Amino acid sequence: MRHLIATASLFALAACGLAGQDNAKQDTDRVATTDAGEDWGYDTYDADNLADSMASNDDGSISKDAIPDAEERPIMQAQVVLDRIGFGPGVIDGKMGMSTENALRGFQEANDLSVTGKLDEQTKAKLSAWKQIPATRVVTIPASWGTTEYTDMPDDVAEKAKLETLGYASLDERLAERFHTTIGVLKQLNPNGQPAGAVEGKGPNPAASPTPDVARPDGQQPSFFRAGQQIRVPNIGADKIAKGSVKERSWQQTLASLGVGTEQPEVDRIVVSKAGKTLKAYNGDKLVALFTVSSGSSEFPLPLGEWKILGEAYNPPYAYDPEVLGKDNSDDGTHKLPPGPNSPVGVVWIDLSKEHYGIHGTPDPETIGRAQSSGCVRLTNWDAARLAGMVSQSTKVIFEA
Repeated sequence: MRHLIATASLFALAACGLAGQDNAKQDTDRVATTDAGEDWGYDTYDADNLADSMASNDDGSISKDAIPDAEERPIMQAQVVLDRIGFGPGVIDGKMGMSTENALRGFQEANDLSVTGKLDEQTKAKLSAWKQIPATRVVTIPASWGTTEYTDMPDDVAEKAKLETLGYASLDERLAERFHTTIGVLKQLNPNGQPAGAVEGKGPNPAASPTPDVARPDGQQPSFFRAGQQIRVPNIGADKIAKGSVKERSWQQTLASLGVGTEQPEVDRIVVSKAGKTLKAYNGDKLVALFTVSSGSSEFPLPLGEWKILGEAYNPPYAYDPEVLGKDNSDDGTHKLPPGPNSPVGVVWIDLSKEHYGIHGTPDPETIGRAQSSGCVRLTNWDAARLAGMVSQSTKVIFEA
C-alpha cells in the first residue's frame, strides 16, 4: 500500500456539506497483537492476514460444511467479483443499477469488450474466470462486537462536536459497511436471523430472534443481528492486510472494518467525469479501477482542470464552518467535528491543490452518484479507502465535464 504524509490540520471544506446522520461512538474490539506486540484493538484473521476474523478466502473456495445458499444470485456474484478486482459496483445489493452499470463499463473497457454497461454474454464469458467465487458466504460476527458501544448522535452540530468519534450507530450499520451493502440486504440474506439456505428450525443460531429490531435494554439503537451469530453476507474479498504494510494502527483498523486490503495497484492518473459520475484510475494507458462518485453542484461546481494531490489524512477531523459551506443564515457557528466513518468526509481525505477541495468518503453510501456533493468528489468509505492505497503525490488528477 502506498502512503503519503497525512496532514494533521483541520480541513475547512467548502466542497463538503454536513450530512445529518444518526451516528455513534465506536470503541475498539478485543485485543489482538502484531509480532511486535503492539495492540491493534481487534481480532485478526491469521498470522499472515491482519484483516478482521471475518476475512474472505480469496481463492474462492468454500468449506464442505458450509451452509449452501438458497439461491444462485448471479447479479450479486458479478458485483462481488467486480468489487474484488477494482471496478466498484457501489452498494452490493444483487440488483442492476447505475453503479453496477458503471462498474461493468469499466470492466469492459479494461478488457477490450464492447462497452455496454450490461451483463451481456460477452461480459459473462469474461467474468467466468472468477466463477469459483460464490455470491455469498457465511461468517460469524465477532463476540467483541457485542461489547462495542453504539451511541446515537444528536442532530445539533454543537452536540456532535462533543462526541469522541462519529462512529456507527448500531452493530447492523457497522456490519453493512463491512460487507459493502445495506442493512436491508443483510436481512434478506438472513430471514428470521438464520442464513438463507439453513434448514428451517435447525439453523445455526438458536438465539436468533424471529422478531427483528427489539430495543436493547441499555438504550442503544436496536439491532437485528448480534455478536456470535452466523450470518450470510456478500462475498466481498481483496481484504488481506499484509503484516507491516500499515504504520498507523487506527488506519489499519479502519481498513479491516471496511473489508479493504492493502494490495492495491499503483496509479499515475485519475480522471473524474462529472457527466459519467465516475472516477477512473489508470496505470499508464491501462484502466485498473473505476468507482462511481458524486461530484459538484450548481452552488459548488466541480473545478474542471488538472490538479495535484498534496497529501492524505486518515480518519480526519472536520472543520464545520457554515459560512464556508454557503449557509450564511445558519446559527450553528464553527465547530471541530471528531473523526469516524459517519464524519461528513468519511474515513479519508485526499487533499488537492485546489483550495478546499478533495476526494473523500461519506456516511451515506446509498447516495453516491445520486445526490450532488458540495463540490468535492465523494465515494463510499470503502472505495475512498481503496483509492487512498492507489495514489501518491505524483498521481495526476483530472476533472472533466
